[in-house]
Amino acid sequence: MFARLTRIAQEEISATLRGLPPELAAPARSIAVHCERTPAPDVLAEGFEPDILGLFSGSPHGNHEDQPMPPQITLYLENLWDYAEGDETVFRDEVRITHLHELGHYFGWDEDEVDRRGLG
Repeated sequence: MFARLTRIAQEEISATLRGLPPELAAPARSIAVHCERTPAPDVLAEGFEPDILGLFSGSPHGNHEDQPMPPQITLYLENLWDYAEGDETVFRDEVRITHLHELGHYFGWDEDEVDRRGLG
């Protein structure tokens, strides 16, 4: 099942990147997107809920802080699948929404800015 969810998620991530405005597309393509089943124990130890859908980690775009890891997005596919209640169409939508939400964090935007730009 995880392989199938990963394939679907990768399709949605590619489609999302193709749909971004040109000024956002290049930097958005530069950030790695990882698919995991569920959050690892170290993520949960940081205080995140077990049902988290996605996570941005690293420095936001344009911020050159010395971070040990490059910026990245992690999508938790089993959590997204559970949230979608096993509906593939809803799962695809939630992958897109979560990816855009985490990209917003990468660009340093708050929730209002993400919505204003039509990315939420």
